[in-house]
Amino acid sequence: MSFEKAKAYLESKNMGDRIRTFSVSSATVALAAAALGCEEKHIAKSLTFSVNGDAIMIIAAGDAKVDNGKFKAAFHTKAKMLTAEEVTEKIGHSVGGVCPFAVNEGVRVYLDVSLKRFDKVYPACGNASSAVELTVPELEALSCSLGWVDVCKNWQ
Repeated sequence: MSFEKAKAYLESKNMGDRIRTFSVSSATVALAAAALGCEEKHIAKSLTFSVNGDAIMIIAAGDAKVDNGKFKAAFHTKAKMLTAEEVTEKIGHSVGGVCPFAVNEGVRVYLDVSLKRFDKVYPACGNASSAVELTVPELEALSCSLGWVDVCKNWQ
């Protein structure tokens, strides 16, 4: 169902032709990069957290890691990742296919600056065997992002 929701959303924005589906898993950064034939850093991974009881999603480059100090400075709380069950319930997509499209109401989406260095990135598309090719400005618009954050390390 998540794939269908994400696909319908992207089709409504005339981006359905950018969706790629695979006969292999793309559930991790490494698997997605292998399925797409690209470097891992070009995968736009979805990181999900609880901030004061609210679900937030940070889309970051595949080679970036969350920096706890930066996260705390940006969100005024410790980084607490959602469990797999919480991701499905609060975000609306299951782990392995989490994407910023067609998420549950109230999910706050942010983009990490680690993505700004690329022309194209590949977020998932609602399941563990799909992705969508987007420019960073397209990702920014389609994700309904609340803005850019700098909460990651190890990508420079």
